[in-house]
Amino acid sequence: MSRPTAHSDGHAPGAHPAAAPLQRTGRECTHSERGQTTLLIIGFAVVAIMMLAVAVDASAAYLRRSGLDSLADGAVLAAADGIESRQVYEGGLGRRATIDPQAARRNVVEYLRSTSAARRYPGLSCVVEVGTDRVVVRLASPLDLPITPPGWETRPTISGTAASFVTVSQ
Repeated sequence: MSRPTAHSDGHAPGAHPAAAPLQRTGRECTHSERGQTTLLIIGFAVVAIMMLAVAVDASAAYLRRSGLDSLADGAVLAAADGIESRQVYEGGLGRRATIDPQAARRNVVEYLRSTSAARRYPGLSCVVEVGTDRVVVRLASPLDLPITPPGWETRPTISGTAASFVTVSQ
């Protein structure tokens, strides 16, 4: 009996070359290509962790600013109560209500004390600007970032501002 002989390309007679199993000799993959997938996975993981850190820190800053804005709103409304009471009771408001600067500042300090703002926002600073018919309150507080980037030694300062205008309509 005769045996089928292999062709010069290594396939059996009548067999299609694409149907032949692939054989690896180990020479196709060079040493410099090994670990490339691992390197890509590590790179993507580092980028994903950095993006997560930025999202967490940005959310913390946004929440701090939102809280300071709300606190400033309340403080400026308390300051607007600093209309000169003598003027109101003795002569009425007339065409213009005048805000007493000392009363406005005192009302802001009392409001911040009554809301325990310094406990909620350590390092809180407050600037009160009083005009004849307006009050502007600026609050600022340093923020300890949940995920501090390497090399950052200073804490970012987040601020909130609110203004109130006193108008008289007849």
